[in-house]
Amino acid sequence: MVAITKKLEQLRALMKEKKISAYIVPSDDPHQSEYVAPRWKSREWISGFTGSAGTVVITATEAGLWTDGRYFLQAEEQLKGSTITLFKMGLPETVSYMDWIASKAGKKAVVSFDASVMSVRSVEAMKEFFTPKNITVQPGDDLIGKIWKDRPAFPSQKALLHPVEFSGKSTSEKLAGLRAEMKKNGVDYHLFAALDDIAWLYNIRGKDIECNPVTMCFALVGMKTADLFIKKNKVAKKETTELGKQGVTIKEYDKIYEALKGLTSGKVFIDPERVSQSLLDAVSKKAKVVYGTNMTQIMKAVKNECEINGIKEAHRLDGIAMAKFLYWLDTTIGKEEITEISASDKLEEIRKEVGGSSFVGLSFETISGYGRHGAIIHYSATPETNATLKPEGLYLVDSGAQYLCGTTDITRTVALGHLTEEMKRAFTLVLKGHIRLAMIQFPQGFTTGGHIDAIARMALWQHGLNYNHGTGHGVGAYLNVHEGPMSISPRGTTTKIVPGMVMSNEPGYYEPEKFGIRIENLVLSVPREETQWGKFVGFENLTLCPIDRRAINVMFLDYDEVQYLDEYHRHVYETLAPSLTKEEAEWLKDMTRPLV
Repeated sequence: MVAITKKLEQLRALMKEKKISAYIVPSDDPHQSEYVAPRWKSREWISGFTGSAGTVVITATEAGLWTDGRYFLQAEEQLKGSTITLFKMGLPETVSYMDWIASKAGKKAVVSFDASVMSVRSVEAMKEFFTPKNITVQPGDDLIGKIWKDRPAFPSQKALLHPVEFSGKSTSEKLAGLRAEMKKNGVDYHLFAALDDIAWLYNIRGKDIECNPVTMCFALVGMKTADLFIKKNKVAKKETTELGKQGVTIKEYDKIYEALKGLTSGKVFIDPERVSQSLLDAVSKKAKVVYGTNMTQIMKAVKNECEINGIKEAHRLDGIAMAKFLYWLDTTIGKEEITEISASDKLEEIRKEVGGSSFVGLSFETISGYGRHGAIIHYSATPETNATLKPEGLYLVDSGAQYLCGTTDITRTVALGHLTEEMKRAFTLVLKGHIRLAMIQFPQGFTTGGHIDAIARMALWQHGLNYNHGTGHGVGAYLNVHEGPMSISPRGTTTKIVPGMVMSNEPGYYEPEKFGIRIENLVLSVPREETQWGKFVGFENLTLCPIDRRAINVMFLDYDEVQYLDEYHRHVYETLAPSLTKEEAEWLKDMTRPLV
């Protein structure tokens, strides 16, 4: 950790030179991406913490990292010796980083950050908080970039067209739909920085961020124009020609600032959550800025028939791969050495083999955690931590893949051998929550994910247990594995769940230093029935994979929960067995037989 303390010294020297009292380093890139390309892993570089979410704040004498419950154990390990204090977000005793800055920096302090990676909404919140305290918020330069000498280069992978056979709609059709929304909202331009929104709108994909099939770009759509700002060496002639036919003009990536400054009139629509402060600052004073959520968010979230069919095929392929992997694991454990990393590699190898030309890569870095590592919610095995799997206890594997036809995300917790009654009870309580959420029916036009989150937690709550993450997130169609605006979470959301949305159902339970449990399927929201009370919506399972019956204590399950699981397992077997070897199919038949 000597390197981290040295980096902090160098940053503090720059801060002193620029008269900055506190410098904030978020986890974001210029597009407010959840996962970022190596070039923008500034927070990781300055702190040593490798989780996907967190904020570092540095003052002249102290430094802190704020992250959520998924990363508490990981952050504690990675921050040792760094002189950076961990602040556990979500706990009642934890102060926010803004409160902490106010208590440390004092009056007339200056708070700064890289304006190109800090969202407009974040800056507004800071100004609202700090200004009454006589603390100045000063959007600034990328100070990390000035001391990061071996910083990775700008991503250079080519942008690729996403065929209509998978997208279901052409770019020109999507632009027409967007412009109809723009007209309805009375705006002349829509600025986009979020990579998945642009990828969906322009039917392009890329490889600039690991596991996320997006390409670094901005977009500015007018009522008669559609510009794509991207480094031109990333777009081949074929892609340029096809995008041109769809009404899209290619411009250089950095020219977005010039384009915004050149607007002489009109209303510009931006999403303050997904646009950086530097972009807002570039908008001409002759234009009026209008705030709102990216209009493509709901358009992208509600999948069309073509996308749904593709997603179902992706899950069929993924189900075959998972069955083959679990069969291999079950028949090999205790006979050959299997580690967290080798198991993860084996699963990827099987997915490649099963998916063939449709397989693009993983949808996120596989979480492969045995025993106590399963309790680290976003655990990432390293050569130093790589545990050997033994024929006992629980193994948690959370993984997913990108196929040309769709994106998958699945978690299974596997009984490798003898389990304690504590493990079985916890597993079954998690399963009850998973099943209860899968079986729910709710009114359309009213229900959000915040309304139904408690259903997945109820069985755990009744035993004084809980978990420190959301229950469900949206998933893209060969796009980001985490996709808004809908979610199932106690944090709540204003987005109503309507038919056509793909979401995860993933309650869990984690006993520190002992074991972790999570059961995750992806589900599609579908129409159920219409009564005098209106339309009702439910969930259809997309994921095809057995849930380990050996970890279940049937005494904790209600009759309808047993019936549900038996029916799910029957469907899994009938769908997957024809694509498995005789031995694999026999194993699957045993794993999916009725519980009682």
